[in-house]
Amino acid sequence: MNDDQPAKVPMRVLLEMRPALDGHAGIPQETRLLFNGLRTLPGINVEGLIQSAGHVLARGLPAVESRWHAPLSRDRQVNRLSRVVVSLQQKMANAHLAAVGMAMRRVFGGRESLGRFDATHFRDFIWRMLFARTLPYENFDAVTSADFRIARVPWTAMHRCALLFRNFGYALYPRLDTSDYDVMIVETPYPAIVSPSTRLVVRYHDAIPLLMPHTISDKVYHQASHYHALRNNVSRGGFFSCVSDATRRDLLSIFPQAESRSVTIYNMVSHHYFPEESSPVRIPEIIATRRNDRIPVRANLALEHSTGTGSAQLDFILIVSTVEPRKNHTTLLAAWEKLRTERFPNLKLVVVGMLGWGHKAIVKKFLPWMERGEMFVLADVPAPELRLLYKHARATICPSFGEGFDFSGVEAMRSGGAVVASEIMVHREVYGNAAEYFSPYSVEEAAGAIAAVVDPGQRERRLELVNKGASTARRYLPDLILPQWCDFLQGVDRLGQPRAKGWQA
Repeated sequence: MNDDQPAKVPMRVLLEMRPALDGHAGIPQETRLLFNGLRTLPGINVEGLIQSAGHVLARGLPAVESRWHAPLSRDRQVNRLSRVVVSLQQKMANAHLAAVGMAMRRVFGGRESLGRFDATHFRDFIWRMLFARTLPYENFDAVTSADFRIARVPWTAMHRCALLFRNFGYALYPRLDTSDYDVMIVETPYPAIVSPSTRLVVRYHDAIPLLMPHTISDKVYHQASHYHALRNNVSRGGFFSCVSDATRRDLLSIFPQAESRSVTIYNMVSHHYFPEESSPVRIPEIIATRRNDRIPVRANLALEHSTGTGSAQLDFILIVSTVEPRKNHTTLLAAWEKLRTERFPNLKLVVVGMLGWGHKAIVKKFLPWMERGEMFVLADVPAPELRLLYKHARATICPSFGEGFDFSGVEAMRSGGAVVASEIMVHREVYGNAAEYFSPYSVEEAAGAIAAVVDPGQRERRLELVNKGASTARRYLPDLILPQWCDFLQGVDRLGQPRAKGWQA
């Protein structure tokens, strides 16, 4: 390089980390993988934004030292950061008052400054709270040595403030001072306005709160907060990285003006899921130790007393999904009951996932089978154990009515399992010809599709799906997805002409 030519300044990217504080899979997992992946890209300097959904955070360190105040001593810096950690887990301030203060600042033209979080003394917190549930220890240094910023006002307070002002004719969103960054990436429609010099990128997962509002919790709030934040992001020139073409089509059906600013970049599959030689001998132990203790099952019907579950040759089908109405557990349950009655009396059903909204009616239907030891609901299953379940299940079932991507089918394929999925656009797109399909509204079709894969007399079909799945799942490896992110962000940084592969101009 010519000595007279100035060195290229790395692109500065701020990535919202709020989802990583909660949960194992889905958006929390994608957030961790994206942060770690972007940290490996040349020419990009990624920092994380720490914000709580419902807690007001303590003040971090000043982003810029003030000439009017002496710098904080080391002990006072540590005290401030320590209070930030505490405030993430315990309320230290009134969120309503914080929202009022934020609204007043916005009315009078003020901005929300972002405090600085120096992780030097808090690497354990950064690792275990944000990253450990997805990343391997080998990534510890890379992610805990990163820089972080703090947004004090809760994410939900930003939404509610805007919705409150909307009653007076205008959804008032706070202005964040992101002037230190070229790009800010957020994981859902974001309830704030970034600095003029910053390009906002919305990682758009799905339009379900708008197109399937009957399937979400707290319907009035979630539908309104999603729509108005999304509308604000679109109208202010935000860019959109959609997790599937199906999601992008949904976005453009609502906001066609976003076409030139939207692209599809698929989610990445976690390193935890890979093909390996393994034995099913641990499956009964995993089922016994990971059962969800929030569901009261009569203790005298323990796993070891149920027919067949003490055997290493346990035959079962698997669903990995939050237990809520949109995920369609009830159609799967009815199809499984039909299969047990008519063809496969020893086939078990294993459900892995948190209990979401509306779960009580679903669990009520589970309970008779759980008490007989024929069905099991598991929670907090570590990824290495989930990998075993994926591989040794007769099939992983993805019966949802609507999704933006659906990790579970890709993870199952990557682990050497076979997939049976509902015939919705995103499943056809993401899984291709590597799954057996059925209508999510038909118990008979679901039972037929599952039977076509689990029937011992049709082993060739299952083997065919496993082989096709291995090829399909490789499309979502980080080595293939991260270069697309690099091209996309460089295009966004050039203001208006992104050059990511597949960009639809």
